[in-house]
Amino acid sequence: MPASERKREIRRRRKRREKITQYKVRAPKASTSEKAVLAEKIRKITPGAEEIITALSLEER
Repeated sequence: MPASERKREIRRRRKRREKITQYKVRAPKASTSEKAVLAEKIRKITPGAEEIITALSLEER
């Protein structure tokens, strides 16, 4: 029997938070091209990506 949707949602949120934390650690040391890659990865995994990208200053607009 599959897990309930609520448990799957919680698991997705936790995994997303872990990945964002890893990207936050990598962002200050990243080069310009690496920052673009990180920004694209963040856009793929979370709906609130633009706020995170601007907070980490991954892209300058």
